[in-house]
Amino acid sequence: MRQILFAGVIGLFLTLIGTPLLIKLLAKKGYGQYIRDDGPREHASKRGTPTMGGIAFILATILAYFGAKLITGAPTTFSGLLVLFLMAGMGLVGFLDDYIKIIKRRSLGLRAKAKMAGQLIVGITFAVLALQFADNRGNTPASTKLSFVQDFGWSIGPVLFVIWALFMILAMSNGVNLTDGLDGLATGASVMVFGAYTFIGVWQFQESCANATTLTNPAACFEVRDPLDLAIVASALMGACFGFLWWNTSPAKIFMGDTGSLALGGALAGLAICSRTELLLALLGGLFVLITMSVVIQVGSFRLTGKRVFRMAPLQHHFELKGWSEVLVVVRFWIIQGMCVIVGLGIFYAGWAADK
Repeated sequence: MRQILFAGVIGLFLTLIGTPLLIKLLAKKGYGQYIRDDGPREHASKRGTPTMGGIAFILATILAYFGAKLITGAPTTFSGLLVLFLMAGMGLVGFLDDYIKIIKRRSLGLRAKAKMAGQLIVGITFAVLALQFADNRGNTPASTKLSFVQDFGWSIGPVLFVIWALFMILAMSNGVNLTDGLDGLATGASVMVFGAYTFIGVWQFQESCANATTLTNPAACFEVRDPLDLAIVASALMGACFGFLWWNTSPAKIFMGDTGSLALGGALAGLAICSRTELLLALLGGLFVLITMSVVIQVGSFRLTGKRVFRMAPLQHHFELKGWSEVLVVVRFWIIQGMCVIVGLGIFYAGWAADK
């Protein structure tokens, strides 16, 4: 359990002291954010703010994870390493996208096909590897069964699992990316979800089927390969994002960019897949789902009827154009995300209690 504490503290410390150094470096090179002309007028003042800040919490998370392992002498696990790989791989795709935007001074970075190809390569690699490396109980990091609070139903097979995993990875990455439109919004929301996965990992470890002989009710145990290590990764991410939020909150000194949003989305999907809580992620990350749906509704309505439902999509900009201040939107959306996490954790616990 000490690993969880060490990972969170190291991640927090590294981004608190490392992010301002990254800000200076990016500002010196002139790597500033491009701002859309059709957005809220208040955003014009953000033009030129250093971006690609996701570099800070990606590196901090990786160092925090391995730092916790080094301090405690505990071994790494395939589940933890795969989630870190997915986070870093998606972050690399986002970094290339951000870099091209900055160098070419345009709002579009990687071409759509190139960006999708990068995400597919990383996602497929993760999904295929996640079905390997069985432990002595036969559990692999991921399962070919669908899951809510645990696996349920029949196996969908490896091919459909890869497709399902890709859908989750792309959906969460795009969801976080769409949410990252206001200072601190996506970062603060991510902190809450990673906190939830830290709790879930600890609970699954304590109630693991590997410890069935010591449990009061073995029928309610969790068949998850490396739940404690997933909690360590989630704690490292929570701490790193918390430290980054100090500099990313309004008025932001740095933006995470696609580097950060794609990495966070990948990490969330990876944690859900490896912890057997795939469908529960839709509740735990409810704000990301809500904002993504606002874009789907806006685009669908315009194409079908020629009319827009919202003044602007994603949803947070709709409320800005209605006169809400940026800070007001962020705080109220954080409250919504907090409620989603509470409901999600409540359902997770209720599912365990019902089996018990």
